[in-house]
Amino acid sequence: MEKKPIKRNENLVPVSREHHATLLFCWKLRTGVKAETEPERMIRYTNWFWLNHLQSHFATEEKLLFIDTEDEMVKKGLADHQRILAKINEINVRSNTRTYPLLLELATLIDDHTRYEERQLFPYLEEKFSELELGKIGETLHSEDHDAVEDYDDEFWAKEKRNHL
Repeated sequence: MEKKPIKRNENLVPVSREHHATLLFCWKLRTGVKAETEPERMIRYTNWFWLNHLQSHFATEEKLLFIDTEDEMVKKGLADHQRILAKINEINVRSNTRTYPLLLELATLIDDHTRYEERQLFPYLEEKFSELELGKIGETLHSEDHDAVEDYDDEFWAKEKRNHL
């Protein structure tokens, strides 16, 4: 059975576009672990991605979309954000002996969370919010920078660059 692409409300498209970048981040971590890339390179990238993309992405979602903090689906989204940040912090304080498993755990957490939002939470919120509310969310999102362009200089996931630094 063929999966149909998810039709996202146009007002939430900027956030969904960023989700593509987060899934790519997960792929890059998994590729780096598989190639046994030096852990420090992947930790630097993880911290860079957090500071340059994920932190602001989470803040945007929490400010604009996760308004009803008593809603069970929203609670799960918020809890996922906290677990992801905790895993990033854990990666930064653990020794290299556990770095690969921790990076893979982080990739799985982010991947699962992103797919939860796209497949369950966002469709739910699109039904829950009025058209007026979605329009206001869209105006805010479109007035902010949500291009998810990545300009990180150590492309450890690229085969020709894996072991050359």
